[in-house]
Amino acid sequence: MTQLKVLQVEDDLDIQEIARLSLETIGGFDVLQCSSGAQALEKAQDFAPDVLLLDVMMPEMSGDVVLGHLRNLDGLEKTPAIFMTARAQKPEVEELKSLGAIDVILKPFDPMELPGQILAALDRA
Repeated sequence: MTQLKVLQVEDDLDIQEIARLSLETIGGFDVLQCSSGAQALEKAQDFAPDVLLLDVMMPEMSGDVVLGHLRNLDGLEKTPAIFMTARAQKPEVEELKSLGAIDVILKPFDPMELPGQILAALDRA
């Protein structure tokens, strides 16, 4: 089986580090992290991710806007997207799923569970 490629867009460097360690060490995933939507739009096509892991609340460009832009890039139109957010109310989760997300992972997340949550979401998609 090929290594799962995850593009994570997250502006919080502490969360980036925890997620990277979790995804690479526990999940064995190939991870590209971007600190902004603009950086993600610049690097996403060359990386060709299998899944997008997007923070919702970021300066300049929120995760839902980033997803909209990524969907316009060749090869990323149907890449599964998972949002990460601290705003866990049911209406927010439903809205994110209506934008095409296959799942919403709540912050704070459990680093030991994160790779499994991503794989489970991909299996359900």
